[in-house]
Amino acid sequence: MGFTEIFVATHDAALERAGQLDSGSPAAAGGQAVRIPDISDFEVEQLGDLAGKAVHAGGADYELTMVDVASDSLLAVPPAMVRALADLLTYETEGEGNVLDDVAAEWAGQDDMPFGAAQSRTYVEQVARLAGSVDEGDRTSLYVWSA
Repeated sequence: MGFTEIFVATHDAALERAGQLDSGSPAAAGGQAVRIPDISDFEVEQLGDLAGKAVHAGGADYELTMVDVASDSLLAVPPAMVRALADLLTYETEGEGNVLDDVAAEWAGQDDMPFGAAQSRTYVEQVARLAGSVDEGDRTSLYVWSA
């Protein structure tokens, strides 16, 4: 298995980045991204479900969607999932501990995850920060490219 890259871009920039990644370019140009080895888009959807439950937004549609017929490896993160991920950084609970830590531990505990809780926490925080940087005014969205 290859890797999955999660990044913020405009629609056109996302298609361009996906094209670069599809062609095997070692690093797509521009913007911030989180590259996670040995997972697929399915694990990203699992993260979205866990984030939604943690911030009490469960039940929303957290299924990644196809962006363009030009690339079957590029998927868009739905707005509800973007909000849930971004909320992990600021969500406050009473006596329930750190929500981000809890989500990271649960995600690491999913079947066949290639990393433990400590690495998971790093990835979840990075993805949450990316989600928090999405700006509808700039027409940016959160995208997932998976080999």
